[in-house]
Amino acid sequence: MVPGEAEAEAAKAVLVIGEHIVAVAAAGELTAPTGALIIDGQGFTLMPGLIDAHIHLNDETELAGYLAHGVTGVRNMSGYPFHLKLIAQIELGALLGPDFITTGPILNSRGPNETVLQQTVTGYQDARAAVRQQYQRGYRALKLYSNLTKEAYQGIVDEAAELGISISGHSPEGVRTAGIPHDKPFDIDWQASLGRGFQTLEHIETIVWHSLRDDLNEARMRQVAAQLAKSGEVVTPTLIAHKRRLRIAHSKGAYLARPGSEAINPLVRFYAKDAEQFWSRMEPSHYEQPHADFFLIATRLLHEAGVPLIAGSDSGGFGLIPGASLADELELLVTAGLSPFEVLTSATRLSAMALGFEKTGMITPGFRANLLLIPTDPLQHIGAVKQPAGVMIGGHWLDEAALAAMKDAAKDNALNRTFNRSLWRFVEMKAQRL
Repeated sequence: MVPGEAEAEAAKAVLVIGEHIVAVAAAGELTAPTGALIIDGQGFTLMPGLIDAHIHLNDETELAGYLAHGVTGVRNMSGYPFHLKLIAQIELGALLGPDFITTGPILNSRGPNETVLQQTVTGYQDARAAVRQQYQRGYRALKLYSNLTKEAYQGIVDEAAELGISISGHSPEGVRTAGIPHDKPFDIDWQASLGRGFQTLEHIETIVWHSLRDDLNEARMRQVAAQLAKSGEVVTPTLIAHKRRLRIAHSKGAYLARPGSEAINPLVRFYAKDAEQFWSRMEPSHYEQPHADFFLIATRLLHEAGVPLIAGSDSGGFGLIPGASLADELELLVTAGLSPFEVLTSATRLSAMALGFEKTGMITPGFRANLLLIPTDPLQHIGAVKQPAGVMIGGHWLDEAALAAMKDAAKDNALNRTFNRSLWRFVEMKAQRL
């Protein structure tokens, strides 16, 4: 993944001391220190660990699921106080987990996408105050949502720029009244998000909805792609977030019980029961299937225009398995038209650069040894990342037995324990007025 180097190099050896890569050379040219662990990777593929750029972490047991599937970095897109505590534990070495970045609580205004766990802002001043509050509590990234009013959006952008805090999320639409978007335009044009400091724009679904007003027009999408490329924002397509709904619908709900789904937080399943039933009964051919097909086209057009794309799964919701769903996203990106190497670059080096994961995403001296060992060649078949033979993180080597144990640990989501944790954390969030 080093720029300018070959896509892959055969017969190499990598020396790791502590949690850093010290040397990379031809096999047989490196001498391991006395007592070093020797990992025979002959016939395997070594690559940087994957980064999931868009997750929603519900419980620390999910961290095991990410590591078990080769994900060594995550960005949580809806943060609460317990996420900051988990980050501190990981950084201290008290908890084994991926590199972890989180936004603060989602900033939104009243409207159809509002939820109780978001931080609601309406005017210019209260939006600035909300950003200051999140900054004072330790958050260094903001998540913006669709309902934001013009005044709240401007307040967030101004305060974020003053504090040096990043913004990401949905492009704000403003107040949604009857007739939007098909009969009249959005209150805030989608172009109002360009050049405003967005670190990333999330969801190809949102971009199509907002920029095209839900009109699946390839020519217009090509124009949008050119504008995004010129403006420079990074996009996280999260194709699997929409695709999983179709898979639920086409399978009449059987997709929800596929192997590994036990790792989905049981409280999520409990609260999403109505949504699961809705999509299990859905007939997707009229609206959802054409949209899914167009989202692939739109992603390809962004890529062809030169828009930087990074990989995120939106895991943490129903039907999305933490860790495993990122591999599903990578397969969809290949289906959209990216090469396997381009997809792996988006999930490693580009994500690290875009999100601020320091010294990771490449196998080169001086970088941290966040590594993934795969039995076959993912450049030939991207799905090879689904079965890692080993993962290295924080100076720890996790072999296949350890990864299997972590998968089992990720399924240890007893409903009572999860409910008690979540109830306490909800009380904590409300007490802090987040």
